[in-house]
Amino acid sequence: MTPGRLARFTLQRAVQAVPVVAGIVTLTFVLIHLAPGDPVYMMAGEGGDAEYYAEMRTRYGLGRPLPMQYASYVRAVVGGDFGYSYAYQRPVVDVIVDRAPATLLLSGAALAIAVVVGLGLGIVAAVAPASRVDIVMRVCTSTVFAAPVFWIGQLLLLAFAVMIPVFPVGGMTSLRTEAAWPVGDVLWHLVLPAVCLSTGFLAVLARVVRSSVLVEVRREYVRAAGARGDSRTRAVLVHAFPNALLPAVTLIGHQMGSLLTGAGLAEVVFGWPGIGRLLLDASAERDYPLVIAVLLAVSLVVVIANVVTDAAYVAVDPRLDA
Repeated sequence: MTPGRLARFTLQRAVQAVPVVAGIVTLTFVLIHLAPGDPVYMMAGEGGDAEYYAEMRTRYGLGRPLPMQYASYVRAVVGGDFGYSYAYQRPVVDVIVDRAPATLLLSGAALAIAVVVGLGLGIVAAVAPASRVDIVMRVCTSTVFAAPVFWIGQLLLLAFAVMIPVFPVGGMTSLRTEAAWPVGDVLWHLVLPAVCLSTGFLAVLARVVRSSVLVEVRREYVRAAGARGDSRTRAVLVHAFPNALLPAVTLIGHQMGSLLTGAGLAEVVFGWPGIGRLLLDASAERDYPLVIAVLLAVSLVVVIANVVTDAAYVAVDPRLDA
């Protein structure tokens, strides 16, 4: 595919994603405003003066009809203003930027673990299908995939932070650490939450790679390699695996956004100060601007990841651009 054609395809996918993002923002705005609870009471407490509550609603624009609030918010977002956090008393963008590095670190580490281990398990199982290794892999991946993230996190904490105290219970750094981002200490805290977040994706990727490799192994060119004297391991690694990577590449690309959005539970279980935990706290406090801005940012990341994945897939196999 020529660069110009690939650019047009990418632009087309990006334009198609705009209504999706707009719909997510609109739906989130309506649902968060219709949910029970009043952010004014969250900020000022209950039992206060009615005039003070009315003044706060006027200050934050909460006393106007919902359509007017939505129109004002859209105009502000188009102008680059995402609002002011009720709970943190800071611009929403600043709050998100402070938390984004922690979530990106956690999601990136989980993605790396899932890709390396998932590809490895899938290849090993495909080399010897129906063997004990293959059966154990399939049983374990099915079990892990069915288990909730918070349950796996609790098991990891119980096993490796309580019974065998190798890793810390939670947080991103130790209290005794003076440096802002001590590499060794952060990595020590990162292990358990990254493993917890990676397990579901790892299980799916291993099964997809195994199935894709087994499909390729049955093709004529792989059989011809075997007839020339190549071992099954060489036939799988050299001939079948590269052609079986397309489904895995698609899965990896689309799961980047899922790892980011799914980090919330892992961050809560392990006390990781990321965007997912920020979203849960903001939802509980009815911090409307912060909740909507976080969901908008996550939606944009998911959309961008999907567009890039589609473009990469078409670049590898132009037949898909029909």
